[in-house]
Amino acid sequence: MRSILKVALAALAFAFASSTATADEQAVIVNGVQLPNTAVIALQLAYRTIIPSGRYWYDPDSGLWGREGEPLAGQMHAGLQIGGSLKSNASNGDTDVYVNGRRLPRPELHALQQLVGPVRPGRYWLDPYGNAGFEGGPPLVNLAQARARGAQGYAGWNNNTAFGNWGGDGNCSYYNNPNGDSILIGEC
Repeated sequence: MRSILKVALAALAFAFASSTATADEQAVIVNGVQLPNTAVIALQLAYRTIIPSGRYWYDPDSGLWGREGEPLAGQMHAGLQIGGSLKSNASNGDTDVYVNGRRLPRPELHALQQLVGPVRPGRYWLDPYGNAGFEGGPPLVNLAQARARGAQGYAGWNNNTAFGNWGGDGNCSYYNNPNGDSILIGEC
């Protein structure tokens, strides 16, 4: 019995040493800055997942994240003090739509347009609750509410012209001029 206990303890010690070595070798880079192992372990515990070594981008304003050079993969808590500053080319964006400074790739823009209809080129802000608008302007849409509308997709209308953008969904109407000034009417 004593030899079985010694073998079990030796196996546990080996497993612990192996996992410590693996954790020491893990390299998680967020917005160009490698996270300390303590931060990686804390994130893994908080989100109950294993974070594979790799390069990631993270938007602290919205909580969106993805692998570097790729579209968004998910959302976590916003405001975490991890990594460096979000870069405009973090997800290899190829559109003229920027959200919190990150240039959106075409697949993300298409998914966004499925929720809210046409999106004109420009710079937008997005918070962790799904509220979004032009940089420096008021909220124009809530993406969480748009998603909750379900498979019906965008239920409103939107017109883009050289003189501005206007639209509505039956409850809310809006107008945005090219300078970013906005007018909201109704229950927005």
